Amino acid sequence: MTQATRRDRGRTDQEIRAQARSLLVSDGPQAVTLRAIARELGITAPALYRYYSSREDLVAHLRADVCADLTAALTTAVSTADDPVARVLVLCRGFRSWALAHPQEFSLVFGSPSAGPPDLEKDSFGRVFLGVAGQVLATGAVPARPDAVPGSLREDLEGFRAELLELMSPPLSGEVLTVEVAHALLRCWVRLYGQVALEVFGQVPTPVTNTGALFESTLLDMLAEFGLS
Repeated sequence: MTQATRRDRGRTDQEIRAQARSLLVSDGPQAVTLRAIARELGITAPALYRYYSSREDLVAHLRADVCADLTAALTTAVSTADDPVARVLVLCRGFRSWALAHPQEFSLVFGSPSAGPPDLEKDSFGRVFLGVAGQVLATGAVPARPDAVPGSLREDLEGFRAELLELMSPPLSGEVLTVEVAHALLRCWVRLYGQVALEVFGQVPTPVTNTGALFESTLLDMLAEFGLS
């Protein structure tokens, strides 16, 4: 392959992904099809198979592009905060703001079925959260309810904890990152994701009109999980 051919191929790949992103934003994840992209680019659908083996392959790359953009935005936002607790607040608020401003991208990454749990080692978005969590834990913060781990979850949480111990930055000891801490981190993510998803998908209970205040209340509860409020 000549250098000119590689440039053309790279440019076409960028055009394909840009068109896929445009369809995603305008019409949602279900609109991202090889046929629709080919029609918009004025090429045949089979020609796209030179770049992607299937729609699923293209969507996986599109999801990675969205995650990269989100990661960059959150990393920049976190860098403006000057202490670990402030970084938690900036990170969580930034995630919510991004989700509300990009509902279709959120739906693709966080609202579509996947083949399995994310690989934390390759998940740049997840590592932003883990990095901030690690900074908080390094200050000595501990769960306010250390006895709250159900026995039925302990085996799964042991595996989750082992994975976190390998990935946390700054590195944490097993004495700091206990099963109880892993459980508290998991609960915090479930609460954060749950509320943001309810807002994005318009499923917040109707009596709640000030969802921002509800979100701030959730953040305070999450900080209280580690005795920080």
